[in-house]
Amino acid sequence: MNLKKLLFTASLLLPLAANAQSITPAQIEQFKSLPKAQQEALASQYGIDLDSLQSSGQQNQRPRAVQVVEPVPNTPEEEREKARDEKQEEQKIAAKNGGLKPFGYDLFRGSPTTFAPVTEIPIPSEYTLGPGDVLRIQLWGKENKSLELPISRDGTISFPQSGPMSVAGMSFDEARQQIRKQVSEQYIGVQASVSLGELRSMRVFVLGEARNPGSYSVSSLSTITNALYVSGGIKQTGSLRNLQLKRNGKLVGTLDLYDLLLRGDSSHDNRLQPGDVIFIPPVGKRAGIEGEVYRPALYELRNENTLADLVRMAGGLTPQAYPQRINIERTSEDFLRIIAEADYTVAEGKNARIQAGDRANIPSISDITGQYIEISGAATRAGRFAWMPGMRVSSVIKNLDADLTPVADKRYAAIVRTDEKTDTISVLNLRLRKAIQNPGSAFDLPLEEKDQLLIFSDAGKVEGGEEGREFTRESLFEPVLRRLKSQATPSSPQKTIRITGPVRYPGEYPLPASGQLSDAIFVAGGLRDSASLFNAEVARYTTDKNGIGKTDILNVSLADAMAGNGNLALQSRDRILIKSIPEFAKTSTIELKGEVRYPGEYTFRDGETLKEVIERAGGLTDNAFPKGAVFTRAKLRELEAQRLREAEERLQGDLLGVQLEGDSFGGQNAQRVDEVKGLLEDVQSSRPVGRMVIDLPQVLADTGYQSIRLQDGDTLTVPTIPQAVSVFGEVQFPTSHLYTAGLTVDDYLERSGGPTRQADESRVYVVKADGSVMLPEKSRWFGSRSQQLAPGDTVIVPIDVDRLNQLELWTNVSQIVYQMALGAAAVGNL
Repeated sequence: MNLKKLLFTASLLLPLAANAQSITPAQIEQFKSLPKAQQEALASQYGIDLDSLQSSGQQNQRPRAVQVVEPVPNTPEEEREKARDEKQEEQKIAAKNGGLKPFGYDLFRGSPTTFAPVTEIPIPSEYTLGPGDVLRIQLWGKENKSLELPISRDGTISFPQSGPMSVAGMSFDEARQQIRKQVSEQYIGVQASVSLGELRSMRVFVLGEARNPGSYSVSSLSTITNALYVSGGIKQTGSLRNLQLKRNGKLVGTLDLYDLLLRGDSSHDNRLQPGDVIFIPPVGKRAGIEGEVYRPALYELRNENTLADLVRMAGGLTPQAYPQRINIERTSEDFLRIIAEADYTVAEGKNARIQAGDRANIPSISDITGQYIEISGAATRAGRFAWMPGMRVSSVIKNLDADLTPVADKRYAAIVRTDEKTDTISVLNLRLRKAIQNPGSAFDLPLEEKDQLLIFSDAGKVEGGEEGREFTRESLFEPVLRRLKSQATPSSPQKTIRITGPVRYPGEYPLPASGQLSDAIFVAGGLRDSASLFNAEVARYTTDKNGIGKTDILNVSLADAMAGNGNLALQSRDRILIKSIPEFAKTSTIELKGEVRYPGEYTFRDGETLKEVIERAGGLTDNAFPKGAVFTRAKLRELEAQRLREAEERLQGDLLGVQLEGDSFGGQNAQRVDEVKGLLEDVQSSRPVGRMVIDLPQVLADTGYQSIRLQDGDTLTVPTIPQAVSVFGEVQFPTSHLYTAGLTVDDYLERSGGPTRQADESRVYVVKADGSVMLPEKSRWFGSRSQQLAPGDTVIVPIDVDRLNQLELWTNVSQIVYQMALGAAAVGNL
């Protein structure tokens, strides 16, 4: 044994040798950890009876609570189903009451537990002791000692050197006084401090409309609310105003939770005793209140029967409430929903009776009605501001950079003014920059009460971002235009105009107060550089002497109107057309590639020909092969793309038809399906080239050959002198061969391995270097396929489609694919 441990144990037993009962449980456990031989040796040395020491340790042990009935836990699925049912029930209650939820039920909602840990609170002096409680006694003075004495089942504690002492049934204060008295009598010069250690647990019942009714083990200091927390709270069908505490079958107290929730009063939250029953009855009468109160909800009524009581439970009226006209929905004697009104500013309205099922609605006060001006749009501080007589625009917008957002249009703003007598609006145009830079001038318009200042965003500043897109002229003027149209009468026509053409913001606008065309153009953001200043049109709706509507077209000089010299005044519904300069800033280009003296992108004049542009480019080089020139055009590419789309659609329909026929010809149908799929893949992979066949040597020779008038996007590629002849299509090895003088079509076919089984030898054709097509079998130049070829020629062996359905379609499609492929190959190899 460790020597230090033995000495420490001996020091513990030395002062206790006279009485083994004064040994604490911790000392006994430490002594029992020693080997049996050492226990006997120490007990013999200090004269201690081992049997009495062990029995003393057993007497100080706290009786353990035995769980007689184990609760059956719910499965996760049962818990989820229960939560769903409760949620549906709550939604039904809220739906029946206009969305209002009952007040106070969320306070105790939670997951139940079997024990409420409330031991860390001060012990009241009237607390009644019982079996299971532990008394902590601290002795000091002549003798220092700490004791923990549990109350046994017979209600006694084993006090050292005094025998059992009965304390069960005593209040904590009574037991403390008695222990102090006994210590002072038996221990001279020793004082005692008594406190409670561990508390006993007890079993109570929570029944009625509880979320989880049943039996629960709680601390002996628990109250009614503690038990409610343990059980998970109260269902919305249960009462919060009449919780009943029953003991031995008798009602010993009630608790109104509204006292706790609304006033913080817990005086009726009685302490529980073993076997107590907390019964939650069904909910009583309810009334709802919504609108401008602090706690809109459904409230359970007990003694409250006036509107003032209901408002007080809801926390009172908010500052935005309008108390002079409170609506109360209720059920009449004929079981019909009716509306009653009450004026809460007088005593009669406050004392209006509230019945079960009533729902009071507290309305809001109206919005600001006067003494203000409003700023809307791309302003740093949009909203309403106080208005004072003599205010101008510069009074509310002092700095264009600080008071406006970065996307704001600083040139133009609009003032929407309301006429108080007629309640109609008018629009004033404001040159914003001049108004701010010249305060007090004629540009700085005076503001009147309820004026609305519209600050628009500049389209050029909002490109690429979302900020400011909602402040465009169209969006901010939309409600203004709608109101201008709605207030129009025969004596006061609709004051709107529409402007189109090369202005920055074409659209519909309010009629300028000045009626000048220049002001209308200024509102639309000004003219673009493509606008023609010679002439503009104003389409005006008028009526003739018979009252029949007609449209007149008025021509005006835009230059004079912008200079302020025009005498045409705009009228209601005028449509202004600003004309564009014909062919403004329009440039057409052609790209010259390959063997051109100065290749590049050239801009050409309207009507200029290909020959003229080539001459401007210095002509062709010595290595140029003009017969093989490739001329492409953008419009032809669009047509080819359309043809490809049509061919793809028709082939997809044919493929579906072939697949639906089934394999009824000994495997031939499967082969047809594969061939159509291959042709469809060729069409989908083909890209339009837009090649137009031209004879470039004839174009340059100027021998009466038709001139090539250029179009924007044309491209001319002049290759070098070729040295190859290509063989494509249904041959064993499609490739290009070095040109050899004297070789015929059949010679080149033989060099590519000859035709395949799918080849149609009767339709073999040759595509010349310039893109033209020659048929060897029918051409008067060839006479037969033994005719010789030229450098740059391409021999095409098409697929044999005579044995397949849809001969004409598939033949045309295959020709389209080969032509696209040849054009692309010709351009790509130059």
